[in-house]
Amino acid sequence: QVQLVESGGGLVQAGGSLRLSCAASGSMFRINVMGWYRQAPGKKRVLVADITSGGITSYLDSVKGRFTIFRDNAKNTVYLQMNSLKPEDTAVYYCKIVVARGENYWGQGTQVTVSS
Repeated sequence: QVQLVESGGGLVQAGGSLRLSCAASGSMFRINVMGWYRQAPGKKRVLVADITSGGITSYLDSVKGRFTIFRDNAKNTVYLQMNSLKPEDTAVYYCKIVVARGENYWGQGTQVTVSS
């Protein structure tokens, strides 16, 4: 069984920072892509950022320049450093991994709330 354990969410004032982490464990194939998604109330879940095993990253336009995704392959962990947070960043953040066989695994989600 593959488990993803997320941490780092919380309440922060606008302009503040948070770092999310997601650690994968269990029996799995090599992890190809690791990513973070978010879902605000009443909205669809959207991709915030992802990173390939080779370090190629992509970002949602609205977070470019503020968020940074990085991973530690030795620890099967992905991070999302979020700076200059805005109230519109408020959402539940989920991590997702895609393993070599093409299977997807999701974390349980962590709440990020940015107050104005």
